[in-house]
Amino acid sequence: MASEKPTRAGTVYTRIREEIFQGQLHPGQRLRLVELGQRFSVSQSVVREALTRLSEQGLVLAAPQQGFSVVTVSLDDLDDLTEARVEIETMVLRRAMTRGDLRWEADVVAAHHHLAGTPALLSDGTMNGEWFTVHERFHRALLEGCGNVRLLTAALGLRDEASLYRRWSRPVGHDFDRDVAGEHRQLVDAVLSGDADKAVALLAHHIDRTSEALRTVIASGTTPP
Repeated sequence: MASEKPTRAGTVYTRIREEIFQGQLHPGQRLRLVELGQRFSVSQSVVREALTRLSEQGLVLAAPQQGFSVVTVSLDDLDDLTEARVEIETMVLRRAMTRGDLRWEADVVAAHHHLAGTPALLSDGTMNGEWFTVHERFHRALLEGCGNVRLLTAALGLRDEASLYRRWSRPVGHDFDRDVAGEHRQLVDAVLSGDADKAVALLAHHIDRTSEALRTVIASGTTPP
């Protein structure tokens, strides 16, 4: 039985993590051990192990005497992170356009082709987890031509920190009308045409648009039930 515990905890971890990403478990929602244990047909210790792992990744808060809850949307953190990303990512992209070679351009085109061919939504209307993976590969490809490992690492680190906000822009921020595919296409066109000013402006708008929907939710003081 002991050998089954990590497998069960891993399964619960994966399911809760995806429900947080999909907005099915909304910001600030309490995560009760008894309810989750009954729902997943596992012991409370298995649930606790899964939630502890999620708290280590910043997706769940663990408070003494209060238990676990989904992290909340922080306006200050969102604004600080968005500002930092715009400053760093646009600078790295501009350097990539200056220093990148034909192989870099080919990698960008290939990454965009893969992204354009990956559906963002599944048949049930939920976000496709694979799309987010391919999406990150595309944005990494854009930045990799910068020729500076430290700058690239800083930019990618900020993108990692924003992953939850990025996941929540649609299910929590209700940003349903956005043409993300069009934004990516325009960005690639600007990069390939060598128009750095247009490319960095498009990237800055692309980053801020993800945050804007969540700002509206925070300003209203409500989160989806």
